[in-house]
Amino acid sequence: MKPRPFNYVRPDSVAEAIDALAHYGERARILAGGQSLIAMLNLRLVDAEAIIDISRLKELSEISRKGNGVEVGAAVTQNRLLAWPELRSRVPLLAKIIPWVGHFQTRNRGTICGSLSHADPSSEIPLALAMLGGSVVLRSKRGTRVLTADQFQTGVLSTAREPDELVVAAHFPANGSKGVAFREAARRHGDFAIVGVGAVRKADGEVILGIGGVSSRPFVTSLVFESPDEIAAGIEKLLWRFDGYEDMHATPRMRRDLVRRMAPLVIEEAMA
Repeated sequence: MKPRPFNYVRPDSVAEAIDALAHYGERARILAGGQSLIAMLNLRLVDAEAIIDISRLKELSEISRKGNGVEVGAAVTQNRLLAWPELRSRVPLLAKIIPWVGHFQTRNRGTICGSLSHADPSSEIPLALAMLGGSVVLRSKRGTRVLTADQFQTGVLSTAREPDELVVAAHFPANGSKGVAFREAARRHGDFAIVGVGAVRKADGEVILGIGGVSSRPFVTSLVFESPDEIAAGIEKLLWRFDGYEDMHATPRMRRDLVRRMAPLVIEEAMA
């Protein structure tokens, strides 16, 4: 199938992109990498009167140190961020997670902010943003808003972005620790994860545990273990706090069982 006819808009600046969004509103879709949008348009799962292409805007193509973290522009691809020399030292969780996103070829086009905006509950990058307590920067003619990860992703493929707003950047706080780990279970490498589990060990021994694919949004909690023997029991208590997310790939019971098996391994790796 092919998409229905649409107007193609390629602005020369962020200001022009925002003007186009103000004009088209809900009738517009933003194109950055297009790895999800193009397929959904071709299958006619979504429609658009206008496609606004921001992929070549230099203003949105920057990776910068900002405060205690890293700010990633909306046009920065996943592979470009992965190749950034400071990523492993500043945000090692992202360095660990990005290789699990899709395939090398899709990461050459897919963007960090595009993954956040798509808001798939199994997606790796929204999970990383939630675990690190990051935020998303949105801009419109009305001004700029900064939303935390929890405020931004509201549900399955749903965000708090208003129709006239453009996601311009995402901010990932630096965790500066090598105590990170991530694993996921998928039908095959590159597919959306059935379940993804990440862990970050903080300096005080606290473990931030993040789980994707078990509810409509990333599930994040903090845990403290006096010894490795407590990990399995601690995970067992968590299993029934999930929403019970179900789709064509797995039942809630299967997802809980995957977490039961994977989470202790991920936590032990982060604590090692």
